[in-house]
Amino acid sequence: MSRSERVYGWLDDRLDLEGSRDFLGKAFPAEDSFLLGEIAAFAFVVLVLSGVFLGFFYEPSTSTVEYQGSVDRFQGDSVPEAFASVLQITYDVPFGMFIRRLHHWAAHLFVASIALHMLRVFFTGAYRNPREPNWVVGVLLSILAMGAAYTGYALPFDEFASTATGIGYNVASSIPIVGGLLSKIVFGGSFPSSATIPRLYFLHVLIIPLLIGVLLAVHFAVLVRQKHTEAPRDGDLETAEGRVAEDDDGVIVGLPAFPNQAAVSAVVFFLTLATLSLLAGFLPVHNVAQYGPNDPAGTPELIMPDWFFMWLYGFLKLLPSWLSFDVLGIHVSTEFLGGIVLPTLVFAGVILWPFVDRVEEPTHFTAQPLDRPRQTAVGVAAVAFILLASLAGMNNILADVVGVSTGVINPWLTVALIVVPVAIGGVVYAMLSPDVDVASAPPDEEAPPDADEQGAEPEDADSSGPSDEEVSGE
Repeated sequence: MSRSERVYGWLDDRLDLEGSRDFLGKAFPAEDSFLLGEIAAFAFVVLVLSGVFLGFFYEPSTSTVEYQGSVDRFQGDSVPEAFASVLQITYDVPFGMFIRRLHHWAAHLFVASIALHMLRVFFTGAYRNPREPNWVVGVLLSILAMGAAYTGYALPFDEFASTATGIGYNVASSIPIVGGLLSKIVFGGSFPSSATIPRLYFLHVLIIPLLIGVLLAVHFAVLVRQKHTEAPRDGDLETAEGRVAEDDDGVIVGLPAFPNQAAVSAVVFFLTLATLSLLAGFLPVHNVAQYGPNDPAGTPELIMPDWFFMWLYGFLKLLPSWLSFDVLGIHVSTEFLGGIVLPTLVFAGVILWPFVDRVEEPTHFTAQPLDRPRQTAVGVAAVAFILLASLAGMNNILADVVGVSTGVINPWLTVALIVVPVAIGGVVYAMLSPDVDVASAPPDEEAPPDADEQGAEPEDADSSGPSDEEVSGE
């Protein structure tokens, strides 16, 4: 017996490695778009590792210190400790600028990959029974990812970041009845206060990452427990386990988790790390030295959030102040309507969609978006809605390009936000709807079943448990 076999035998006696062979043989469909979820997970790993490095040097304090560093502009000035520590990380700590950029681009990739992953799941119908719970978990992960980005946005405590973070404070304070209490808990009272940065730092490095980690674990546990979705097959398949029928959704055909899928995941991880390193090496990020430390008496000329917050910013910009009203002595402001009510409705609609577009029987094959006119039209309309809201968030730039004031362009953007998504959704639905109505089909021809009905055929075996057979194809 070789040394490696003895080591394996020793570990097997204590950890029952043989019992994990079923999991190691779990099949993963060889679909490139399915890797978007892994990219999000790997981006989170990079965020945690780079965040640990940055945490060694960052000072979560607004107390002033005399700056002694490499930036001549602030040499000898009294600046907030948080601001001074970010300058130190950027210009004095070895590899500090690179790690800070790596952290920045990993955050953007984390949000982007989650968004793209959810779009793939939506348009292919992979959220349907029995995968509604994982869809809800994914939406919650997207919200937490945005929360992590927002809390990290304030930490440099420079003029730009503090002004942008103040918008979030105003939105939180505008919530009727509980807004004052919430702003005291999250921001430590009036913004900015001495407690603001420590509390946002606590949320950024502990609470939110912990919640993200828990939800990622739940997401993967549900994925392992359930069968993975699979793209429709072109015909019957020959595998090492035998022939698999084209419409047999009780069997998954794909790569075994180990070693094939593990090798693919390793390649994806290093490609993700290489991409982030390339971005960090060549593309600069927020220049805190240019804006300087927080100045309550000053406001930067151009305030604009990151792209994934732009649609929220657009709501705040479009809603006119006259929409504010009072009910039983409670003031309802446009900040509350645009910053809380509308985003809540958006996320609620996304969470509830699988229960609106529900199927009774478990569905394990993904659907072709072109075969789902209603669902695809809704998805395209939703994307158009978010893009137009994001454009509204840049209304000042758009107004400069057009040569008019924001007061002139805002009504047009409001109308476009309402009309254009509906129009685009209608056009998509009309283009994808079948040319021949089912009722007018010849009596001797049976109309093809709807894609949702095809994916909802009853099975003999339990549809969501691990007892279903899986076939790993090379």
